[in-house]
Amino acid sequence: MVKNIFKYILLFLALLGCTKEGITFKSTSFLEQLDFVKTIGGSKNEVAKSVIKTPDGGYAILGYTQSNDIDFSQKNNTSFDYAVLKFSSDDKLEWKKTYGGSNDDRGEKIISTSDGGYAILGYTKSNDIDITNNAGDRDFWLVKLNPTGTIIWQKTFGYIGKDIGTTLIETDDNGFLIAGELDVTSSGGLGNSKSSAIQHAGGDMWALKLNSLGAIEWSKYYGGTFTDTPHGIVKTDDGYIIAGISDSSDVDITNNKGSYDFWVIKINKKGKLLWNKNFGGTEIDEAKAIVSTNDNNFLIVGNTRSTDKDVTNNKGGADLWVIKINSNGGLVWQKNFGGNNFDVGNSIKKMSDGNYLLSGSSRSADNGITNKGQNDAWILKISPDGSLLWQKTIGGTEIDFCYDVVELNNGTIVGVGESSSNNNDITNNKGFSDLLIIKYK
Repeated sequence: MVKNIFKYILLFLALLGCTKEGITFKSTSFLEQLDFVKTIGGSKNEVAKSVIKTPDGGYAILGYTQSNDIDFSQKNNTSFDYAVLKFSSDDKLEWKKTYGGSNDDRGEKIISTSDGGYAILGYTKSNDIDITNNAGDRDFWLVKLNPTGTIIWQKTFGYIGKDIGTTLIETDDNGFLIAGELDVTSSGGLGNSKSSAIQHAGGDMWALKLNSLGAIEWSKYYGGTFTDTPHGIVKTDDGYIIAGISDSSDVDITNNKGSYDFWVIKINKKGKLLWNKNFGGTEIDEAKAIVSTNDNNFLIVGNTRSTDKDVTNNKGGADLWVIKINSNGGLVWQKNFGGNNFDVGNSIKKMSDGNYLLSGSSRSADNGITNKGQNDAWILKISPDGSLLWQKTIGGTEIDFCYDVVELNNGTIVGVGESSSNNNDITNNKGFSDLLIIKYK
């Protein structure tokens, strides 16, 4: 009898975790306990922009470093370089490497690849040391690494202007789709595979399909006559969806809501634009990441300063804003998170229990947000329907950001960003800003 009652209790608890996206079990083991906060850096500036879990249960971080002392004494100059740090499942640093030239090189996004290595993307202003070619001011710089961080190959893409790589995925054929902002004005319209394409101006979303060795299969830019920047890509059965920011209202952009919008485009596997959608209000709205959901829809996270049109519940100067869209780009729902000050969202990742992890930063001290100083790193967990499950701020009295977050194989959570603090949650600052690592268990 007791055993049967126990079984019914377990069944009831399991049903409580059901969502429209399928049965999920809400995690109770890893909710709120802060395991550690670490800073890594030197006497100048370090930033972590991207974190991924690795197949061995550990994690890898991409950012950039300016220092050539303390934790980055292996560097021989104080220009910015890509920095990759690989940690084991028990948080031991296995290797730390920097990549770049004698000028400004900053990493933005890291992914695991099917061969067990990594691909890292950002921009470079260099044309020496690790970089063999630079076409102008800044170029996309894509680097393929083996599992221990050795460069297998590296490629630059761009023209004479400021061309900045921001996001990438590995494609089903073991190639890559990379994207960023192309300075179309400086390129003179170059960047489209088809020479007959309409020449835009300003900065456009630029997508390049590469093979497994980094050779271009096709390239295409999308946007209008102002600035259009991608920040996230997801695969679909028939192509890709790219989310970012646009303040254009012409050429490819057909429904600007005002100022900067979330701009979302669907392209096929050859880069043809299938549809584009704007989301936001009359103020500044910036999409920073996208993830697919279990019900074949998509969640997009960023920030909004708007209080009208698509944005119905702004809580302060700026909110972290999450929208759910369907496969045709229709708005399913939208939710604001934050307080009465400035709060932003930077990333979103799906969790093993069916919920979602978000990262950002907050200046607020209300609506359940505990502010430690000027600007705190901020990690949130939401359900598939956008309900807030928990939120935590980490910081000191200076400026602290969280740019990305990931759940590891054992259910622990790692967030990364940058910190200028040396008090409260962050007890050690080594320079101007340090690479910040936060772990919850």
